[in-house]
Amino acid sequence: MSGLSKTERAGCTNILKLMSKGHLLSLTDTVTNKMIAVENVAEASETILCFTKSAEELLKRKKVHRDLIFKYLVGEGVVMPPNSEKHQLVKRTLELWSSGKAVADKSPPGQRDDTRPRTATETLSTEGKAEVGFDPQVLGQQFCQWFFQLLNSHNPSLGQPPQGWGPQHFWPDVKLRLLAKAGSEQMEDFLGAELVSLRLLALIKEERLLLSPNLQPHGLRTLASPHGPVLVAVAGTIHRDEACLGIFEQIFGLIRSPLENNSWKIKFMNLKIRGQDALGGTDTVAPALSYNSTDLQLLCS
Repeated sequence: MSGLSKTERAGCTNILKLMSKGHLLSLTDTVTNKMIAVENVAEASETILCFTKSAEELLKRKKVHRDLIFKYLVGEGVVMPPNSEKHQLVKRTLELWSSGKAVADKSPPGQRDDTRPRTATETLSTEGKAEVGFDPQVLGQQFCQWFFQLLNSHNPSLGQPPQGWGPQHFWPDVKLRLLAKAGSEQMEDFLGAELVSLRLLALIKEERLLLSPNLQPHGLRTLASPHGPVLVAVAGTIHRDEACLGIFEQIFGLIRSPLENNSWKIKFMNLKIRGQDALGGTDTVAPALSYNSTDLQLLCS
């Protein structure tokens, strides 16, 4: 009988969904000693879960490749170095499930109770309020987890239901500056919520990029000024399928919207992308931020 908790069962189901049909059927044979014949993918998944004694046992199986677990963690907004070994990814996944912070419901939109896209800060509103004890670094970390999980959900290779991305998360006059260095250098500027939203979506959906932020202290910096925007700067790695293509640094300017429950919306963004060839052999495992507080203060003024 399966010894999985509700969270583990949901997480294992989401990982099995990332497997090809062939691998899934083959895993069913392994788990059941070929004693049970299954008709389809849903039956295979259910049978595997029924015959699994523990989440760790399933994650450690050879056919559950490290890349599947890595993709699952990225989808959950969990940052791991791209060269992590399988046992490290297994350990982090089990920690996530025992903490109860995994997103259990990955059902397609329309099957959920609340299909309305959430704004950045309905997600953050509980801890992100500017009262006594307001911690900008906590806000920055929660914001980045929310933002990149939402955006990455539109990458077809993750096989996840896309979440509510759109212009509602930006101020109408938002500005995006996109600087890309890969061989040559290109700079593009975009103005307006609709354009900015579509340009970022194209990176993920059309170009199939995955942005994995480094939320460790050396990869994330937040700066709050009394009357200006809260600035969040984050560094991370860029992937396409199994390949790490380079690193990115992104700065967000966040301002509260009094008309929308005082929730934070994005006022401006600077996104700097550097391909592997422009890095000159720099280690890309968990990139550090090159901006310091002075650079951010200049953007604030």
